[in-house]
Amino acid sequence: MPALRHEAQRKALAAACRRLAGEGLAPATSGNGSVRVQDEIVITPTGSALEAITAQEALVVGLDGRVLAGDGEPTSEMPMHQALYALGDEVGAIVHTHAPYATALSCVLDEVPVVHYGMLAFGGSLRVAPYATFGSEELAIGVRAALEGRQAALMANHGAVAYAGDVETATHRMLAVEWACAVYWRAAAIGRPRTLDDDALDAVDAELRRRGATL
Repeated sequence: MPALRHEAQRKALAAACRRLAGEGLAPATSGNGSVRVQDEIVITPTGSALEAITAQEALVVGLDGRVLAGDGEPTSEMPMHQALYALGDEVGAIVHTHAPYATALSCVLDEVPVVHYGMLAFGGSLRVAPYATFGSEELAIGVRAALEGRQAALMANHGAVAYAGDVETATHRMLAVEWACAVYWRAAAIGRPRTLDDDALDAVDAELRRRGATL
């Protein structure tokens, strides 16, 4: 096989994966990530432990999933990555984790409502894609539907996924997902969480635009 290319993207992906694992969002060999470079994808290999992954371990594959460079096979969730990259150019990187709070809520809820305006960082409420076997086309289709109008979603009895134009932002969104799920969990342990309606969120969006800021 040819030498690995896309060095900057491989380094960025490995660093993002190690951060997610270091934050406790991807224990053992769970979780995966990828970065799109035109018609190729830099992606984590199956069975890799994200806490120790290196840039050299990342594979380069085609949009069809065929390995172009690197040793091993791409993550079992390759169909999901392919389905999300088909959404368009706004998807430049994807991260998937088994984050504890997000995974726990995915076992109970059909949607995590907006309990804090910070959830606008990934578009609002967190929809939960129906359960399907990992690595399946059914799962990929369900996740893609749950992401309509959002940049993150939960996967029933499984975990969470987030995307962005670059892997650093996708990682930030995944951390925001886990934070929001932890807030909801803790609030629900005390009582029924208050939620923010569209008017409240529109006001936040308008204020962010006025300040030229983002979440």
